[in-house]
Amino acid sequence: MSKQNRDDDSMLESYTYVWSPESTLALEEFLGKYRPSMVQDDGNKPWIWVKGSKSAKEEPEHDAAVEEATEMLKEITEKVEKIKNDASIPTRSNKKTGAISKKELREQVQAEATERLKAISVKHGVVSGKWLIFAPADKVDQIWTKLAISLVSGPLAATPAYRAKVATSPRSETPNHQHVICLYMPDVYDEQAVKEVMKVLLRNHGLNLSGVKSNLYTAVGIDSKHPSGIQSTVWKNTSLMKDSEIKQLKDAFFAEIDSSKPSGEEKVQGETSKESAPAKEKPKFKAKKEAAEANIFVSDDEGDGAAPAPAKMAPTKSRKPAPKFKASVKAARDDPFASTDEDDDEAKPSAKSDAKGKKRAGRSNVSKKESPESASNGSDDEAGERPTKKRKNGGK
Repeated sequence: MSKQNRDDDSMLESYTYVWSPESTLALEEFLGKYRPSMVQDDGNKPWIWVKGSKSAKEEPEHDAAVEEATEMLKEITEKVEKIKNDASIPTRSNKKTGAISKKELREQVQAEATERLKAISVKHGVVSGKWLIFAPADKVDQIWTKLAISLVSGPLAATPAYRAKVATSPRSETPNHQHVICLYMPDVYDEQAVKEVMKVLLRNHGLNLSGVKSNLYTAVGIDSKHPSGIQSTVWKNTSLMKDSEIKQLKDAFFAEIDSSKPSGEEKVQGETSKESAPAKEKPKFKAKKEAAEANIFVSDDEGDGAAPAPAKMAPTKSRKPAPKFKASVKAARDDPFASTDEDDDEAKPSAKSDAKGKKRAGRSNVSKKESPESASNGSDDEAGERPTKKRKNGGK
C-alpha cells in the first residue's frame, strides 16, 4: 500500500495544487491562481495544499497502526450493534434496580475504544492530526488565504502547525456547501501544543473550530457516521478550553479588526458627508432666496462659489422697505394722483395719526396750513398724503 493510498493527507511531488517554500511561485501568486472556490474537483484534485517551514514527522509504523486499529474498530462495532439489538437491556436506566440503559452501555464501549485508539497511536508513533475548520463557499477564499499566509509567515508559523489543506469545489453545486480546511499538527495528544494552535486560530483568525482529529482516525475511516459511534475527534473545543475563554479570544480578534479600519471609516464618513451635502446647502439656498426677495436684481449665480453664511448678509427687515420706498417714489413721479397706501401697510396707522395731527395743527396754526414750504418738508408719510390733497383741489 502506497503512502498516498494509506493517507489522504500525503502530498505527491508531482501534484499541481501544492505550494511549499521551494515552489517557484510566490505564495500570494499561488493562492490567487488556485482558489478553492474556483478549482473544481474532477476526481484528481480534491485538495489544495500549503506547506509551512516545518516538516512532517516520519511515521514508519503507520501501516502497523492502521492494521491494529482496524481490527479493534471491527470488534467495537460488533459490541455496539449487539447492545442495540439486545432486548434484555432497557432503553432507560433505573436507579432503583441499578439497570443501565443501552445508551450508557454504548458510551462506555465507545469511551474504551477511544482510549485504545490512543494507545495504538502512541505505541506506533502515529500521533499526527489536524484541526478541522469549515468555511462557507462565499468566504472560503478569504479564510484560506489568511490561514495559509499565517502558516508560512504569520502567527501560525510560530506554532507546531506545519501544513494545511482546503477542499476544492464539488462537481455539482449543493446548497449551503462548506469547504473543510485542515491544519496539521505533529501530535494531537500533546494538549499544550494543541491549545497553542487553538489560541492562534481564535485570537488571530477568529475562526469557528470543529475539533481535532487524528490521522489514524482518518486512515481507518472513523467519521461522524461510523457505525461504531466512536467520537470522530480526539478533542472537542470545550475539552480544551471553556466557552467563555473561546468567546473572549474571538471577541478580541473582532475588536482588533474594527479598530484597525480607520481609513475605511474615513472613507465611509466622506461618502456620507457627500451624500448629505445637499441638505447642508439648504440654509444657503434660503439666504439666496431672501436676498432675491430683498433685491429683485440679484443674480442666481452670485455667491455660489463663496457660499456666504446668512449672518454676513444685511438684515432682511432693513432691505425689504428699500424697494417699497423706491416704488412709492416712482409711483408718485409717474402718477401724482396715485395713492401709496397699498404699497406700505405698516405706514397706514402713522398716516392716519399724522392726518389728525394736521387737522389739529390747521385749527391752531393757520400759517403752517398756508405755507407751501411747510408741506414740502414733511415726513415720508406726509408725502404720501399730498396726492390726496391735490385730487381735492382738482375737484374744486
